[in-house]
Amino acid sequence: MLMTTEHGIRLSYHDHGDGSPVLLLTGTGAPGSVWDLHQVPALRAAGFRVITMDNRGIPPSDEGADGFTVDDLVADVAALIGHLGVAPCRVVGTSMGAYLAQELALAHPELLEAVVLMAACGRSSLVQRMLAEGEAELIGRGVALPPNYLAAVRAVHNLGPATLADDDLAGDWLDLFAAAERQGPGVRAQLLLSALPDRREAYRAITVPCHVVSFEHDLVAPPPAGRELAAAIPGATHRTIPGCGHFGYLEDPEAVNRELIRFLGVPARARLEETA
Repeated sequence: MLMTTEHGIRLSYHDHGDGSPVLLLTGTGAPGSVWDLHQVPALRAAGFRVITMDNRGIPPSDEGADGFTVDDLVADVAALIGHLGVAPCRVVGTSMGAYLAQELALAHPELLEAVVLMAACGRSSLVQRMLAEGEAELIGRGVALPPNYLAAVRAVHNLGPATLADDDLAGDWLDLFAAAERQGPGVRAQLLLSALPDRREAYRAITVPCHVVSFEHDLVAPPPAGRELAAAIPGATHRTIPGCGHFGYLEDPEAVNRELIRFLGVPARARLEETA
């Protein structure tokens, strides 16, 4: 489904079922469909209405060839919540999606009931900023790295050691990374945004209930960064899921789904159906 914001930005989204709404926000370069295999079915089974979206920069949403800011993406999310009339809703974000959720909680707390921030931090490390900016520069120069090499880099950067040590499993991931690789101005703009400035002090003003989920072997947003973020947000809680890397929601979906449902709660309608 498509909607157009008041600023003329076209956004693609999918609205699954009914019940209490949960909006899922993806990371850099990822379409909303990455949630479809694991999180959408689990949350639907728990009684939630699940909404996914393609962030600006990921077709069929507007690609944003002229660039965009974090505030632009936050405004897109707020516009979708308003368009669907689902405020206040629960929001789950991972990586860049967590960054958007953090900024949304700061700018529009009235739109939110609770937020889960996965693979999240309040500031990017120097190395992470250089990696994101370097990849954005390659895209800007039109440099295309060999697909197999790029898939291997994605694997090392985003998966845990147990997955990487299993050649059969790692091979499946390499095929997935190669098939899903995206380039272009929209991804380049997202990469530049994924290098977070230090927002810890600003996040002390967040009033929305937040839960930070880290992954044990995450190289992008390691558990100490998640704990630091949770410490900056008043009342926020933190949990580390063992054994997986930055893509923990795909690498160990059962553990992630249990954590999401535990924090988000079971909608009242689902509880009534269970006791009927």
